[in-house]
Amino acid sequence: MRMPTIFRLVAAALFLSAGAAQAQSQVVHAMCSTDQSWCEMAASEFQKQTGIRVLQTRKPTGEALAQLRAEAANPKTDLWWGGTGDPFLQAAEIGLLEPYRPAYMDQLSAWSVRQYAMTSNMVGGFYTSAIGFGWNTELLKKKHLPVPTCWADLVKPIYKGEVEISHPASSGTAYTILAGLVQLMGEDKAFDYMKTLHKNISQYTRSGTAQAPNVAKGEVAVGVSFIFGFEGWRYNHYPVVTGAPCEGTSYEIGGIALVRGSRNTEAAKKYYDWLMSPAGQSLGAKAGSFQSPANKTFKHDPRIPSLDSVKLIKYDFEKYGKAAERQRLLDRWRREVESLPR
Repeated sequence: MRMPTIFRLVAAALFLSAGAAQAQSQVVHAMCSTDQSWCEMAASEFQKQTGIRVLQTRKPTGEALAQLRAEAANPKTDLWWGGTGDPFLQAAEIGLLEPYRPAYMDQLSAWSVRQYAMTSNMVGGFYTSAIGFGWNTELLKKKHLPVPTCWADLVKPIYKGEVEISHPASSGTAYTILAGLVQLMGEDKAFDYMKTLHKNISQYTRSGTAQAPNVAKGEVAVGVSFIFGFEGWRYNHYPVVTGAPCEGTSYEIGGIALVRGSRNTEAAKKYYDWLMSPAGQSLGAKAGSFQSPANKTFKHDPRIPSLDSVKLIKYDFEKYGKAAERQRLLDRWRREVESLPR
């Protein structure tokens, strides 16, 4: 073998080795607010495909927002993804997020693109899903309870102690429910409704992902959360059925965002782009998380529930995504609802 050929081979090997070493030296610190299984699978697959280390924690959106506030002067998180969009909008409003407009906007659904436009490119629409009910058919039968089909059903005395929901201060899911009821009923009537519903609540969980497993395992008869969460348990042959309230319901546009002042921006952008690609978006259904993904360039899992028959309210993301409005509603909820005996 001639010497120049040897030199070229050695140089190529050194280049590949250096590239691999550089990828291994890269790291991204992320917070994930969607289902634990999706969080873990995404971090593992991205790290396997790119060599970039992912140091990731799973936190409900309310807690994630609180952490970003606390770390504002010295950010320790590079990327935040998954979970209800309102806390992302609040983070954008108070300057915690970094603008980023991907080159592949034409691959995303219109509702995803609108989130970018509404937040000056600080928040992208990651997925969408609707609030609804999930119930354990065996428990309802055992306790002689009818199937709840409307918001009005849940406040009936027969459901006392049989309904579970999450806490709006820590859970973006619960805040979406709270803000949705205010828009559906009007604020005063919505709070009167929630005061009555409070009597039937078994517990307010920290996270909005708790209702589905608790209903599936028979720990509570009825859960109020995003419909997609219950569907995974139904497909695994648990006695779970879902439905959307007859009066109308709110919905989420899950968020994804870079954190302002982060230390690993380039690695974070690579993780961001991968999460928004067909490879990253398709992992949701593979992990048993059935939200409708933002990327429209691949065939979506047929198990993802359609929103065609769901009566969606005209959710005002701009108004109810503001930090001051969220705080005002939470303060009123604590004062008028949470303080009541059950």
